[in-house]
Order: sequence, then C-alpha cells, then structure tokens
Amino acid sequence: MIEVIAFDGDDTLWHTESVFELTQARFREMLSPWCSPEDIDRELLAHEIANLEVFGYGIKGFTLSMIETAIELSGGRVGADTIREIIEAGKAMVAHPVELLDEVEDTIEVLRADHRLLIVTKGDLFDQESKVARSGLADLFDGVEIVSEKDEGTYRRILKEHRVEPEHFLMVGNSVRSDVLPVLSVGGHAAHVPYRVTWAHELVETPAEVAGLFHVLSSIAEVPALVRELSVRS
Repeated sequence: MIEVIAFDGDDTLWHTESVFELTQARFREMLSPWCSPEDIDRELLAHEIANLEVFGYGIKGFTLSMIETAIELSGGRVGADTIREIIEAGKAMVAHPVELLDEVEDTIEVLRADHRLLIVTKGDLFDQESKVARSGLADLFDGVEIVSEKDEGTYRRILKEHRVEPEHFLMVGNSVRSDVLPVLSVGGHAAHVPYRVTWAHELVETPAEVAGLFHVLSSIAEVPALVRELSVRS
C-alpha cells in the first residue's frame, strides 16, 4: 500500500517550462542580428548544461546563461541595452504568477485524506520557496523538499527522513530523468505525467515496465485511481 506520495513542482503542479519557452523566444529575437534560431537554442542549451554545477537549476542560472550566450554569439558586440533586456526578462520570469495545472488542487484534496503528501522539487531555493508559497498549496502538504538535484542519494535521504520504505512510496512528476529513473533505482513507484513541453536536458528514453513500479498517466487526476489500484495489488 502506498503511504507517501511525492509530487514534483514545476510542470507537475504548476506551469513553468512554458514561461522559459516564451522567454527563449524573446531571446532569439534579441540575437537575431548575429545567429539563426537553431544556433541560439543549441548554444544556450550547451551553456545551461555547462553551468549547472556552478549556478544550479532555475531562472537565475538560465538568465546568466543567456547573457553568456549573447556575448559569445555576438563576438562580444552585444550592447548594454540588450544585456539589460535579458536581465529584465529574467526578473519577469521570477515575478510571473504561479498558475496551477488543471485538476491539481482537487487531486491533492482527495489524496491527503489517507496519505502523507510531499513536494519534492529541484532548483533555486528562493525561487522554489516563493512558488510553493504563491501556489496556495503549501498547507495541503506534509512536507516540502527543495533539492539541488534529484538522484538516488536524494531520494534515499527523503525516504529515510520521512520513514517510508521504497515500496510504499510514489513519486509523481513530468521528468523521466528526475522523477522516474532514480526512484525506480531505489525501489519506489514512479508515475510519469508528461507536460506538453520538456526541457531538452530532461529528455531521456522512457523505460519499459519495471516490475509494476513504473506508471504512465495522462493527467494528475489519474493519481488517486492508480493509488487505489496499487493498494488492491498489495
């Protein structure tokens, strides 16, 4: 029986990647005098990945990576006005309203009656704390874990701290790389709820059925039925 259900935040509970998508489209326009959209996207992604160990995940790292990309692709000719515009775009992303995905609140209300619920999200601490607070969901969860990376070690720590065995734990998220594979590796259940767009760095091959631990859902609203099914199996 599932005892603890953890939810990813970005693009599982609230929209996030769509905000990055809009900002990146604006960034392509800024750099259009120097490069094609394809070159801009490729170089920006390369800088984002290279900077993860320095800046981590989130808007701040994305903004700094845009600045670095602009300087490189323009051969240092990008002007102060464009740099300022990039910075303002980053600030606008931080201030963007937190918009819940459809059926999130109703689903959480149903599940919290019989299960302990967690938010497990990665990224900048300040930004993620702000999103959780502004989402209006904080009081519906038993705990919030904001982490720098989602790997096996992170999930093992969370399981230990919340005193739950892997077979009684379910992680729900939109990223196979972050919300599925490491959870399966520690013996927990993982439910993949795809978002309409996924950051290229998070794209990996979706695993086949893993001993009844991996589940693909079309909507977060299907989680209660999955939990009931797993309880019947047990």
